[in-house]
Amino acid sequence: MSSERFAVHIGDNLPILKTLPDNSVDAIVTDPPAGISMMGKDWDSDKGGRDKWIEWMSEVAAECLRVIKPGGHALVWALPRTSHWTATAWENAGWEPRDRICHIFSTGFPKSANISKQIDRMAGAEREVVGRGTHGKGSYSQAMSKESGFRPYAKGLPSENNNGEHFITAPATDAAKQWDGYGTALKPAVEDYWLFRKPIEKGLNIAQNVLKWGTGGLNIDGCRIGTADDMNPRDFDDSHRSAPKFSGKFNNGQTGQYRNRSGTVPNGRWPAHLIHDGSEEVEAVFPVTGPSKAVKGARAGKSAGRLGAFSGQAAVTMGHDDQGGSASRFFYCAKPGKRERDAGLEELPEQLHQSGMGGAMPIDDDGNERDHFTAKSRNVHPTVKALKLMTYLCRLITPPDGLILDPFTGSGSTGCAAMLEGFRFIGMEQSPEYAEIARKRIEYWHDKAQEPPPPDRQLSLLDVTNES
Repeated sequence: MSSERFAVHIGDNLPILKTLPDNSVDAIVTDPPAGISMMGKDWDSDKGGRDKWIEWMSEVAAECLRVIKPGGHALVWALPRTSHWTATAWENAGWEPRDRICHIFSTGFPKSANISKQIDRMAGAEREVVGRGTHGKGSYSQAMSKESGFRPYAKGLPSENNNGEHFITAPATDAAKQWDGYGTALKPAVEDYWLFRKPIEKGLNIAQNVLKWGTGGLNIDGCRIGTADDMNPRDFDDSHRSAPKFSGKFNNGQTGQYRNRSGTVPNGRWPAHLIHDGSEEVEAVFPVTGPSKAVKGARAGKSAGRLGAFSGQAAVTMGHDDQGGSASRFFYCAKPGKRERDAGLEELPEQLHQSGMGGAMPIDDDGNERDHFTAKSRNVHPTVKALKLMTYLCRLITPPDGLILDPFTGSGSTGCAAMLEGFRFIGMEQSPEYAEIARKRIEYWHDKAQEPPPPDRQLSLLDVTNES
């Protein structure tokens, strides 16, 4: 499965990795298994325990280290519970840990057992139904409940409908009353992307390595968070501070040394460790702040800045106009488009399948994952990543026209992002079904990236992913 810009190999990644030449890829962006046996999938098993899993992952990471160029970066996904396994494995393989990006979201489902209900069940006590609740009117879980016939937390009890309602019951025994409200787990709302780097070539400094191999740096300006705030004001005055960093005016009114490759002054906030999904639940965590001083003044511009492009043609703008509001505007927002999951898969039939949104399934009162929590789509992979997130990650660590490797391709989101950003891609996936989905999706976004932008404006990723 290949074209001039991408290839998807079917099979176990280790034998395939061994066929690749040394120092042949520029970046790695991948979503490996977490070792938690999500939804009972064999590919997510712990391989026999912590040490066995780390040993297995270290072998894959070592091959990845061999094939990437000196100074090349890898962004490796991980869940909080086993994130330390992932970090240990890649570091043991010889990678340098550089940073850890935290992605926060609101779509995760709690995987927590109801201790009070379990106590009553062990005692054979019947709990009184005292009310009904829902998992959010109009929510994803409610919609999927209608589709699959799943009634959350209503096991063994009658129900007049299956629209996402669950029964609220009262503890029956004294012991259950004592432990009412206690569970076993938190709601998934965070995932990690470990940033690793292959050591630069011995005897070279970072600049020499970049000049020789084209790898070693991060695309900071290309990933700045768009803002209307003037980040380089000519008349910046900090003389009121107790220990001014500058004398009088910022850089004596000159901004030349801060110009980027295009000759313009970078305008946007420096990319941070934090990425969020823009949901109301996440936005509520951030404080509300007013507009910056620069925005209040006449200097404030209107452009959010150019942050990347589709194959060098149309710029992708991201971020927020800094007119005040939630402080979440200081960080990158990777809210996914609504239609991107199935784009390019029109020839495949829609199927009901298990869905593990947010990295975890809801469970029953006994602590077991519900194997009948389903979604209906053509893309049957349970953990599809948002393209806006993946394009950002690919752009951050990949040099122009670079080759991105993903040894755990899944449904191909990294490959789709690579096509949108004008990169090349090589992926590996052991499931023929997932590999075919990946190929079709990557091909679709490759073709979409080649289309000329509308003549009257620049084309954003949001336009593409939310299209009808």
